[in-house]
Amino acid sequence: MAINLSKGQKINLTKEVPGLKEAIIGLGWDTNKYSGGYDFDLDASAFLVGENGRVNDDLDFVFYNNLNHPSGSVTHTGDNRTGDGDGDDEEIIIDFSKIPDNIGKIAITVTIHEAVQRSQNFGQVSNAFVRLVDKETGAEVLRYDLSEDFSIETALVFCEIYRHNGEWKFSAVGSGFQGGLAALCQNYGLEV
Repeated sequence: MAINLSKGQKINLTKEVPGLKEAIIGLGWDTNKYSGGYDFDLDASAFLVGENGRVNDDLDFVFYNNLNHPSGSVTHTGDNRTGDGDGDDEEIIIDFSKIPDNIGKIAITVTIHEAVQRSQNFGQVSNAFVRLVDKETGAEVLRYDLSEDFSIETALVFCEIYRHNGEWKFSAVGSGFQGGLAALCQNYGLEV
């Protein structure tokens, strides 16, 4: 049975799921229908950061235009432009055995494409969640439903997977940003 987390909770993946080799990070959401005239396009991304909290180079940013980290440790399965249907809208696969030693944390984020131009924000998004699935067994290990009511945010850090004393941990973050993808990139040390 999956563990349900609340904002701010952490779980030790190394202890809870011994032998976890690969994880599917499934992200999902529903958009509220409103008369803005534009469809929503939400995009998942992963920032692989060092101990200083910043990416080492541009290739440490995995997203719809860079689906694979050079190490093979993080793979984005592709952009879902509609978010329609049940289940995961986008997925990121993490292979723990391939994560480079200089990476201390993987931040999993979701942004709204062209949010400002389309007058869209996370106040118009509901039922957002992130879940971690053991790729080998298909078992859902944990789930974090982002129940907080966001309003003006156009980018969210859903969760972080980080290394601490040689063990991998999962943190339910649920932190919002204004400024969309550009704000997130700046936060993690990328020039935009």
